[in-house]
Amino acid sequence: MQSTTKGQRLGAELLGTAFLLATVIGSGIMGERLAGGNVAIALLGNTIPTGAILVVLITMLGPISGAHFNPAVTGVFLLKKEIDAAEAGAYVVVQVLGAMLGVLAAHLMFGEAALQVSGKVRAGPSQWLSEWVAAFGLIVTILLTQRANRRAVPAAVGLYITAAYWFTASTSFANPAVTIARSFSDTFAGIRPADVAPFVIAQLVGAVSALYVCRWLGAEPSKSAAQAQRAPVE
Repeated sequence: MQSTTKGQRLGAELLGTAFLLATVIGSGIMGERLAGGNVAIALLGNTIPTGAILVVLITMLGPISGAHFNPAVTGVFLLKKEIDAAEAGAYVVVQVLGAMLGVLAAHLMFGEAALQVSGKVRAGPSQWLSEWVAAFGLIVTILLTQRANRRAVPAAVGLYITAAYWFTASTSFANPAVTIARSFSDTFAGIRPADVAPFVIAQLVGAVSALYVCRWLGAEPSKSAAQAQRAPVE
């Protein structure tokens, strides 16, 4: 990251998470309105803008704040000691606040009631496993792409979320701030408040699991292992 102030970093996290949720909720509303009852088309209309906005947001805000927009991502970088506890806590606060502002903006843009509570049920083991997988895959994508080619992270994350919308039964929330905010939208992308806690737990466990897998995958081989790899085959 470039040299930035804490205020700039928090502002970037607030702005980015707000735009992310405005896109998730707004495209869900638009997709459902235009799909004529075809849920697959509505989901596609929700998926493509979400993946696209992630590429844009990470590209433009990554140099300022790291473009976390996600408490699970912030938690991983806290465990990696790349952000201190006080700033990580502040990141999470502004991420949730930004997510709520994004939901509010989407409701107002589409003429929906500003304040809502979702009634959309997303519960059960398959949904929780899906969120574990979604968050695990997101963190693996971020950490291993950073290692391979840092400049490819925006595209990699956008493409991963685009794919995960379709290969997870939960449509890949993969983000506690997103999950909390979507419980306040009784629209296509909503989630019932009672279903939020299991999603968040699964997301956090998936994120931490991914961190340790990435540490193992990225570990330098021992001297004896490295010599064995270089030894000629007889």
